[in-house]
Amino acid sequence: MATLKLGDALKQFVQNSKLKKGIRAVQIEEVWEEIMGTTIAKYTDKIYIFDQKLFIKTSIGPLKNELGFQKVQIIERVNEKMQALGEAKIIDVIIQ
Repeated sequence: MATLKLGDALKQFVQNSKLKKGIRAVQIEEVWEEIMGTTIAKYTDKIYIFDQKLFIKTSIGPLKNELGFQKVQIIERVNEKMQALGEAKIIDVIIQ
């Protein structure tokens, strides 16, 4: 019987379970303010990743416009942070 470190066993469990999506959602919410700043995070209603796409929901029209102009930078910043967390890259940003 092979022995695993506790951290490795937990990573393997999360990779193989349905918890991965929920954990990824919490991770992106936690780092969103760090990535985009306090003001943008304050006016972001919801943020989540689904099917390699980052969904950003906000009710502030000018913020939607500004985020639309920054899609490439957002993808780069989020991918950099998610790579550090060991997660898959996003390929698109959807602003709602």
